[in-house]
Amino acid sequence: MARYVARRLLLSGVVFFGLVVLAFVLVTVLPGDPARAAAGRNATAAQVAEARERLGLDDPVLVQFWHYLTNVLQGDLGNSVFTHRAVLADIADVLPSSLELVAAAMLINIVIGVPLGVLAAYRRGRTLDVMARIVALLGATMPVFWLGLLLQLVLSSRLGLFPLYGQLGFGERVPDITGVITIDALLSGDPALFSSALAHLILPALTLAASFIAVIARTVRSSMITSLDADYVTLARATGAGELRVVVRHALRNALVPMSTILGMQLGWMLGVTVLVESTFSRQGIGAYMVDAVLQNDLYAVIGSILVIGVVFIVTNLVVDLVQLWINPRLRDGLAPARPAAPEAVR
Repeated sequence: MARYVARRLLLSGVVFFGLVVLAFVLVTVLPGDPARAAAGRNATAAQVAEARERLGLDDPVLVQFWHYLTNVLQGDLGNSVFTHRAVLADIADVLPSSLELVAAAMLINIVIGVPLGVLAAYRRGRTLDVMARIVALLGATMPVFWLGLLLQLVLSSRLGLFPLYGQLGFGERVPDITGVITIDALLSGDPALFSSALAHLILPALTLAASFIAVIARTVRSSMITSLDADYVTLARATGAGELRVVVRHALRNALVPMSTILGMQLGWMLGVTVLVESTFSRQGIGAYMVDAVLQNDLYAVIGSILVIGVVFIVTNLVVDLVQLWINPRLRDGLAPARPAAPEAVR
């Protein structure tokens, strides 16, 4: 098991290095001049040249990459040319908002996706199964930004059930305690403020969760069908166990193992999709921060945002693999070295 963990850590390091290389290459080919952006629109040629020298853009590309890599390994993602702050500090301010959105979307994902998959498997081939698969297919194929606009039009503008955009109502403020708006509103002891923050969170979270619900529902349905046809479920029914107990305790319990892997991977994917959701609903977060950085040609802010999202994805996958190893004895048995056969007794 120690060898497996060491291999996973080494692989995570290799993936991180590849992510740094890919992010640096993608940003260097973006249109626009970072030196011009840093110097300002009305900057003279001398000021642009000074900004290019200060940012190290006159150095060869390999030298620029080496300097950036060494700084990243020391926890320095560079400074934003627009906020004039460390990129890591900027991201630390906006990341809690994105994590709040991802956590809410993941909760919706589990609450809707798991029962939908269970019902579809239990009624497989029937009307409920077909309807569940159609709903899952619609959620998977619908563009995130289009779904967000549709929910804003119907549930906000037409019906007035939820706020249209933002994270709080006009003139509302919460104390900056954790950076997570709903938690800070709850800690403030103001129920109206907490209700407002929660109402502003529901539509973006539902938009973010829609496509992921389809994946969870399909995964749970497939695993549940396999579990319901297994011998231990047949034995449980033969011993007189109730149908609810058979489905929940015996079938679903074993079907949740592959689902946990998918959920762990979805955390990283959701953080990347927040780019579209936060822009649509005018929310603060790492996605909106990255969009602004791209539009402003803020080189270090773009790379820093990509790296942070990538690191979250890498760490999440590593944790999921270790959790799977812990909860699934068959995986541990597969990693255990084979024991030598006992010598035959001397006759």
